[in-house]
Amino acid sequence: MKNILVVLACVMLAACGADTATAAANAALIKKQELEQGKKTMEQAKQSIGQSMELMQQSAQRADEGAGK
Repeated sequence: MKNILVVLACVMLAACGADTATAAANAALIKKQELEQGKKTMEQAKQSIGQSMELMQQSAQRADEGAGK
């Protein structure tokens, strides 16, 4: 009888550990996806800033050319 209780206790503890491991793996996957999305957002922001800088430089050049006439 004691052996059966020990086996049952071991099985229950193993199942609990598997649930914990699954939850940790899911949390890690979510964090990875968040990180990848953050990198995409940062890259888009860099491109937008670069385009804005180019437009500002072009505008400044036009202003200089207009003032020189």
